Amino acid sequence: MVELRGPRKVLLVSTGGAATLLLALLLVLPAQTHGYLEDREPVYLEAKVGSYVILNCPVDFPKNDPIPYVLHWNKDNKPVFTLYDGVLNSYETFLGRVTLLNNDLVYGKASLNLTSIRESDNGWYECKVIFPNRVPNKRNNGTWFHISVLGGTLLKIPPVNSTVLEGDPAFFKCLAQNPETMFIDWFKDNVSLLDMYDLMRRSTFGPDGSLMISPTQMSDLGFYKCVVRNHFNDTQDATAFLNVQYKAKVIYAPKEVYLPFGEPAVLDCHFRSNPPLTNLRWEKDGFLFDPYNVQGVFYKRNGSIYFEKVDDAHAGRYACTPYNELGTDGSSPIINVIVQKPPYFILKPKLLYVTKIGSTVEMHCDARDRDGTHVPQITWVKKDGSMLPHGRYQINGGNLTLEEIIESDRGIYACQAVNEAATISADAEIMIENVSPRAPYNLTGNSSDTAITLRWAPGYIRQYLEYIIWYRPTDGIEWRTFKVSNKHMLEATITNLQPAKEYEFMVLCQDNYGDGMFSKAFRYFTKPREFEQPETFQDTLLQFNQIGSPLNLTIEKRSSHFEAHWMPPELGLDQLRYYILRWWIEPQHKLHGSVTTPEISHTFEDLDEDELYTFQVFAMSTTNYTSGSNEVEVYVYPYKKVKAMTVSGVLILLICLAVICMLLYMKRNRMKKLREAENVKI
Repeated sequence: MVELRGPRKVLLVSTGGAATLLLALLLVLPAQTHGYLEDREPVYLEAKVGSYVILNCPVDFPKNDPIPYVLHWNKDNKPVFTLYDGVLNSYETFLGRVTLLNNDLVYGKASLNLTSIRESDNGWYECKVIFPNRVPNKRNNGTWFHISVLGGTLLKIPPVNSTVLEGDPAFFKCLAQNPETMFIDWFKDNVSLLDMYDLMRRSTFGPDGSLMISPTQMSDLGFYKCVVRNHFNDTQDATAFLNVQYKAKVIYAPKEVYLPFGEPAVLDCHFRSNPPLTNLRWEKDGFLFDPYNVQGVFYKRNGSIYFEKVDDAHAGRYACTPYNELGTDGSSPIINVIVQKPPYFILKPKLLYVTKIGSTVEMHCDARDRDGTHVPQITWVKKDGSMLPHGRYQINGGNLTLEEIIESDRGIYACQAVNEAATISADAEIMIENVSPRAPYNLTGNSSDTAITLRWAPGYIRQYLEYIIWYRPTDGIEWRTFKVSNKHMLEATITNLQPAKEYEFMVLCQDNYGDGMFSKAFRYFTKPREFEQPETFQDTLLQFNQIGSPLNLTIEKRSSHFEAHWMPPELGLDQLRYYILRWWIEPQHKLHGSVTTPEISHTFEDLDEDELYTFQVFAMSTTNYTSGSNEVEVYVYPYKKVKAMTVSGVLILLICLAVICMLLYMKRNRMKKLREAENVKI
C-alpha cells in the first residue's frame, strides 16, 4: 500500500497495479501544481490555546518591482483573510484575531499574526498572491502552513483583543471545555477583578465565563486574563487587550502657575488622549495664543509652552484644548499665570564648618524676594537625603543650629529659599576633626564589552581623599582592587573584563585618618562582544525625553576675562531646556559657581586668581534629565597679585634709591663743612 499525502488530498493506492498508481498520480499532481510543490516548502507550527502564531509569507514581485496584488489566505480551502485595494476582510471566527504584518521589516508583505489561538484553528493554511494587472497573474508566490494547537484540555475559546469607545460596553468571551466542572477567574494586569471595586461594580459575568464591562472608562485599558481551573486545581489561561478610546481630555489644570522672572519656564497642559494627540490649542486672555508669533516662546513636542526667558508680558489667563481623531472633551479651566521674581540670598552660610564631637554648630542663612513683597520660606536639608538629627537641631528664622555633634552629622547641608517662582540653594559642609570619611554613595555605571566605567558621589569632602575600587564577578569569590590615581576624580574605568558578565563593585574612601566605610554593593553587566546599538535606540531615548551631552567644552582667556564655549548635544536637542555650567576649585573639588543659560557660551567675571578650576557643562532636558560634557581644568594666573608685587617692588626700589641719595647728599654736605672748618682754623 502506498500513501500519498499533500496539504489538500491523502490517497491510499494499492501496489497491485501500475495503472492504478499512474491514475493516482494523475489525480494528485494537478492538485499539487497549485499547492506547495509549485511554491515553497510547507511550514509546520505549534501553538498553545490563547497564544499566537506568525505566518510568514513573502511576496515575490516580478523583477523585484512592487506592483498591485491581491492577497488571499485560506484555511482548509475556506477564506480567512483577504486584502484587495487596501481593504482588509476577515471571515467567520477570525474576526479581530488576524493582523497583517506588511509593514514589518522582518516578515514578508503577505504575513499574518493570528492571535487568541483556539482549538478550531488547527489545520492547513495557504497564502496566495495574485497580480491582477499581469499576465500570467501568478508567480512563484505562496506558502503552506500547518498549525497544531496544543494544550486545549481546559480552555476551548480564549478572549480576543477588543477596541471600544469610552462609555460603550466591552465583551470578552472565555469558554471552558466543560463549563459545568470548571471555574473561570478574571484578572486585569495580573490583579484579580475581585480586588478592583470600581471595575467590579461595572462588570458582569456570563454563565459560560464571559466578561462584560459596561460602561467602560479610560482607566479600563489594559490586559485581561481569564484563568480556567478544574477540580484538580489544574489551570490554563489566556490574555486579551482592551483598548479604550476617547476624545482628548484635560485631566488637571492648576488654578495658578508661578513663572520665575528672567528664567526659562514651561507651562504644561495635562491631558490624556487615545488615539494620540493630533493638535493642541492655547488661548491667552480669551484670544488664540500662537507661540510662533511671540519672540522667545515655543511649542514643545507634547504641546507645552516653553518660555525662553520669562518677563512680565507672559503673565495672563491661559487655557488649553487638546484634540485627537475623535475630537476634544473641551478646554481646560482658566490657568492664571503669575510672573514672580525668584528669591535671592542676603546671607549665606559659610562653605565649611570645622568642629569636634559633642560641639554645637550654628549656620546662618537669610533670603528675600526681589520684589520685596514678602520673605521666602527657608528650609534646611541634608544633601545625602538623610533627615536632620531628631531632637538635636533648631531652626530659628533661617539659621540652623546642631547640638551635641556626632559622627553621622558630618556632610553637606543646603539652605533652600523657596517662593512660588523658584527655589535657590546654598551649600555648607560640616567637617568633624579626627573622624574617618563616610562611604561614597549613588553609584552608577556605563559599560562596553570589556570595561565598566563607575561613577559615585562623595560621602564626605576633604582635601586629601583617595578612592579604591573593589570588584569581582558576581559568581566569583576573590575581590580585586583598583586605586584611583587622581585623588579628586569621582569616576574610574575598570578594564580587562569579560563580555556579557555581571560584576559587583564597592568603593572605599580613605584619608589621613584611615579607611572609611565601603559603599553599598553595586552590580552592572558588560555588554556582549558583538553588541550593536539597536536602530530604534534614538526613538526609545526620545520616548523617555532624555538628552545627549554637550560637546567640545573649551575655556579661553580674553584680555580681562575668561569665556566658555561648547557645542549643542547631537541627541535630543529638541528636548533641551537649558544648560547648567558649573565650576569647582581644586584640589578641594568644592563647587565655586553655577549658572544656567540657554546659550552655548558664557563669560566669567568673578574667577579668583591663583586658583585651579574644573569646568563642566550639563544639558538639562524638559524632564530634568541631565547629561554632562567633558571636564576642562584651567589655572587662573595671579595677574593682579603679580602686578601689585611688581608695583610695590618698584616703589620700594625707588624709596631705597631716594634714601641712598639723601644719605650720600647729607654725607657730602658734612664732609664739605668739615673741610671748611679745617680751613678756618689754618
